[in-house]
Amino acid sequence: MHTLAHAFDQTARPRLSPLGLGVVVLVHVLALFGLVQLKLVPLPAPLAVLSVSLLAAPEVIQPKPEIVPPKPKPVARRAQPVAQPTQLAAPAEAPAPTPIAVAPAPTVVAAPAPVAPVPAPVATQPRFDADYLDNPKPVYPALSRRLAEQGRVVLRVQVEADGRAAEVLLHSSSGSPRLDQSALDTVRRWKFAPARLGRTPTAAWVLVPIAFTLKD
Repeated sequence: MHTLAHAFDQTARPRLSPLGLGVVVLVHVLALFGLVQLKLVPLPAPLAVLSVSLLAAPEVIQPKPEIVPPKPKPVARRAQPVAQPTQLAAPAEAPAPTPIAVAPAPTVVAAPAPVAPVPAPVATQPRFDADYLDNPKPVYPALSRRLAEQGRVVLRVQVEADGRAAEVLLHSSSGSPRLDQSALDTVRRWKFAPARLGRTPTAAWVLVPIAFTLKD
């Protein structure tokens, strides 16, 4: 039934031919032109002409690529052993402190004043050449004179604290037994000034030289 109504509507509405459609359009154009001439319909304002000048594109400076240093390789760290907490034993009760005996202050004793050292006594040798001794000269043997014997005798004499010759020995010979014996016999009778240790007389040894020379 809808189809019949649609078909009826298509047949009842008059259709324009192309020529009629062109006449209708022309009539509308002429009517519009007449209205414009009579200034009943204002024309739209002329459009502004937009002039665009093209500028040269600015030079684009390419940024220099950044040099990125290579990342250091991660060093594997060994896990440090975690020290286990040491379990401490509870402290035992501290014993009662033992009283400490305080020693008495030492007694300061003044040091004795230094004593000047006593100089050692000076030792002297026995003397046999002092004038007050009045010792005789050895006798020149007559045979030694005739034989022209000469020489020097050295005797080693032990002098006692009282100045006596306790012992007389031949230290070096003159080369003539007669001259040596004459010197020994004479010195045994001599007196000496004893050796001294400080002011104290003491026994000591001394060398006694005796020269035998022939004089014209």
